[in-house]
Amino acid sequence: MVTFVTETLRGIAQVDFMPSWLTGVLFVAALFASGWEYGLYGLLGAAVSTGTAYALGGDRDRIEAGLEGFNGCLVALSFAVFLGADHLSTVLLAIGGSVTVVVVTAALAKILGTWNIPTFTAPFCITASAMTIAAPSFERIWHQGPGLSELDKAGADTTHLAWSDVWRAFFANVSQVFFMPQWYVGLIFLSGIFVASRMAAAMACAGSLTGIFTAWALGSPTEGVRQGLMGYNAVLVAMALCGVFIVASGWSMAYAVTGAASATGLTAAMTNFFNPFGGHTFTWPFVLTAIAFVAAVPTLSRLRRT
Repeated sequence: MVTFVTETLRGIAQVDFMPSWLTGVLFVAALFASGWEYGLYGLLGAAVSTGTAYALGGDRDRIEAGLEGFNGCLVALSFAVFLGADHLSTVLLAIGGSVTVVVVTAALAKILGTWNIPTFTAPFCITASAMTIAAPSFERIWHQGPGLSELDKAGADTTHLAWSDVWRAFFANVSQVFFMPQWYVGLIFLSGIFVASRMAAAMACAGSLTGIFTAWALGSPTEGVRQGLMGYNAVLVAMALCGVFIVASGWSMAYAVTGAASATGLTAAMTNFFNPFGGHTFTWPFVLTAIAFVAAVPTLSRLRRT
């Protein structure tokens, strides 16, 4: 039981690539700080996915490292946020989605493994996108009113970032990885990353700053920047490309910052792509950017894979 709990906590920590159970504890604390129901959903998703991997005979090394739990954690949280946490249907869907995502992970790992490319959060994105887009068609699970969205209008707001907007966005960029908008939740998440790796924490900070600057430079609406909706993918990309999947160096740091800026622009593109039919951006910009930048490494002599 202790081993399973540890693996579940590592699964939650692996959302930010940290295989530390202590980081997982801090991440769970951050989720509970946002709302007790989100803490429970995060634990539920990671536990169900980890248990499913055990039941299906998944690779023990992956399970022990938490690599079978983080997509389940994100799936369960996304269902809670976008379908409503206080519905029994959401709980049942979160459990089913956390089981399904293990199979999706195994399939993608087989396909992408041919090129030695990680699955990142692609299994979560596929599972969550399928459900949230389909949900408005099912009255027993959809409780949010009309399902379709509209394209954001750039002219509806302008980018005038005050100091309070900048520091709130800096932390919200981290918390939005878990769909939480509160700045103090992002601070706890960042503390958890720091406990596991100072390099990873530094890159998370660099990614957040890059996301803010890029969004401001391109003229993104202030509210989206302040809430962290434009920068969370930049945080994940910066961490992934310097120290996690690519050996840390001056070159990989510059490479990571470039990737973070690219992910920020792609975030707006993916948001506009999904909005007309009620989908959500999730971490698709991170997945697509990270796959492209990691796949390019073997052809770039200044960079090395970990």
